[in-house]
Order: sequence, then structure tokens, then C-alpha cells
Amino acid sequence: MTPQPRGLRNNNPLNIRHGRSLWRGRRLVQTDPDFVQFESIEMGYRAAFLTLHTYRIRYRRRTIRQIIERWAPSTENNTGIYLLHVCQWSGMRNPDHVLQMRDMPMLVAAMHRQENGLPPNMQQIQAGFQLFLAALQAR
Repeated sequence: MTPQPRGLRNNNPLNIRHGRSLWRGRRLVQTDPDFVQFESIEMGYRAAFLTLHTYRIRYRRRTIRQIIERWAPSTENNTGIYLLHVCQWSGMRNPDHVLQMRDMPMLVAAMHRQENGLPPNMQQIQAGFQLFLAALQAR
């Protein structure tokens, strides 16, 4: 049996690195030195949506290209291939498409597939999106 990808083992499907954020829903004990580990996949998606929202609002990264260039910089990834795959898998073919809130679940689904090599469970993404929306309302 093939082991699960690291992002799925960590319940962190977009592979968010450790940083200053003390994410809600993160595991109490963090055993991965590089990537945050969450208690559930839905909390991992919530964190991904919050991070991408920050890109859109604080850093004015509004297109697929702008977001992917920040998320998957060429110093760590083949950014062009990442962008091509995300555009194909999200159904948003234009990399300069200005993202709307309604586009975010498909963007995250495509990024999940790129990060983990497996298609995502859309119900889990939608649950994470609902947690994200609730977090926005609570602010």
C-alpha cells in the first residue's frame, strides 16, 4: 500500500509551513518540522482559505497567477507547471482570471491535487470553506 501524501497525513492539504500563526485546530503536538499539522482536514482547509484570503486582501494577489507565484515560488517549485495544472484542474483556464469568493473552493481543490497528487474530497473542502466563512464573520 502506498503511503498517504504528507499533506494528507498532516491534515494540511495545501502544505502550510510553520510560521507565526497559531492556527485554530492545529494539533497540540507538532511532529513535522516543516509543515503545520491539523486535528482535521477541514481545519487544514480552513487555514488554506484564510491564507489565500490574506493574499487577496493584504497583498493584493487577486489572480490565479499572482496567488500561485506567491504560494509556489520558483525557488521551491516549477511555478509554471503548478500554475498550468491549477488552471486546468480548477476549470479557470485564464491564469489572469480575477478570483471571486465563489472561485475559492475550486482553486483550493486544484491546489490540493497539485500538492498531494490525488483528487480532493469536495465535501471536505466545502466544510473547510464554511469554517473559513464563519471565521470571517467572527472578525
